Amino acid sequence: MGIPSDPKLLVESARAGNRAALARLISRIEHRNQDTRTLISLLYPHTGKAQVWGITGPPGAGKSTLVDRLVSRLRGEGKTVAVVAVDPSSPFSGGAILGDRIRMQKHTADPGVYIRSLGTRGRHGGLSHSTKETVLALDAAGFDVVLVETAGVGQTELDILRLAQTVIVVLVPESGDSIQVMKAGLMEISDVFAVNKADRPEADKLVRELVANVGLNPHDENSWIIPVMKTEAARDVGTVELLGEIARHQEYLEKSGKKAEKAKVFLKEELVDILIEGLRNSLDSVLGTDGGRDLLERLYRKEIAPYEAAKVLSGQAGE
Repeated sequence: MGIPSDPKLLVESARAGNRAALARLISRIEHRNQDTRTLISLLYPHTGKAQVWGITGPPGAGKSTLVDRLVSRLRGEGKTVAVVAVDPSSPFSGGAILGDRIRMQKHTADPGVYIRSLGTRGRHGGLSHSTKETVLALDAAGFDVVLVETAGVGQTELDILRLAQTVIVVLVPESGDSIQVMKAGLMEISDVFAVNKADRPEADKLVRELVANVGLNPHDENSWIIPVMKTEAARDVGTVELLGEIARHQEYLEKSGKKAEKAKVFLKEELVDILIEGLRNSLDSVLGTDGGRDLLERLYRKEIAPYEAAKVLSGQAGE
């Protein structure tokens, strides 16, 4: 039986466990057209059950290896897992430079695991709109845990904070001291620190500095105190303990009501993304008309200032 093209049947097939249908569904979400709107409308009522974890940190920290270990442990617990690996987009094709074919080869035959690579599509602020809606699709498809691994470049960390319920920041001793961590804003987004490759020199020093910085954060008896865990992903050391802290954070979110708060922040971002995307498309269309090209010429000749031109353009886009 082939993959259905009808959106309703495609969603039903993906939710029934057809991985080929799920792959096609995500590809169609990435196309960013009217089809995307229809698919998200069909998927949305089935969302809200998955745990969404973000894995971020500098390049070379061993995030992919750690994700691989976490997936194995979660599968051992009988949980289904989806992994979204966010890679820097090719400036030419817009696709992910790093493909999922080179990631976690041993899981590819496991029906309880789904792995997808997505590009950032040149978005300087971090995660693309497609990435966020792919997570919605995987949630609706019934996965227990959705792991989003970012490339650790640019400002993807800010977006992962809004997308994921639990953010795990992976560091290695070579990534610098805790002052650099503070500068990068990772103290503000992290729910759990994992100092990976902890058998290397300076690991204990980094752990001590992180613990000290965590203690400086203002908190009361109801606050979440960020745990600092030591891991050696290559040897699967510390993975169980890391999973324990993630589970503890998920429990904290439920009891404190912060899980609902995070969900509302994500939905606010989704609405903003939808409106911005629609406005951008409208503006591109207007700028492609004779009137739009004339406006650009007037702007170039300094007959009109940029803010005045923008006001004219926004009026035309809203028509």
